[in-house]
Amino acid sequence: MKKRVRLTFPHKVVNLPVTYRLARDFNVAASIIRAQVAPNQVGTMVLELAGDIDQLESASEWMRSLDIEVSADAREIAIDETRCVDCGLCTGVCPTQALQLHPESYQLVFHRSRCIVCEQCVPACPYQAISVDL
Repeated sequence: MKKRVRLTFPHKVVNLPVTYRLARDFNVAASIIRAQVAPNQVGTMVLELAGDIDQLESASEWMRSLDIEVSADAREIAIDETRCVDCGLCTGVCPTQALQLHPESYQLVFHRSRCIVCEQCVPACPYQAISVDL
């Protein structure tokens, strides 16, 4: 099972090797999608966790016991088709190729299943046709 979570770290545990412990202690694979962590400050991280449902729940309980806030990350990229002119600038910054131009029509194609919501496409769009929905 896979799930995307947002972690908010209090400053006292920001130095813990959380992703290492998830793998070693709970057999949960953690792919870091986005992270903003600095010493002695509150940190945030978006992870995609993969593992058995019971292992994921145990790992979440362990993180909560350390006062790490664990919440589902339900954010998604939204494309306003009335603003999009299919220029393709967003396709150049998309690390997973979730955004592509159709080879024949040259229209933008969004593969939602590939999107990791890294948000790199948002500032790349000169027409402000791409946003993040909560």
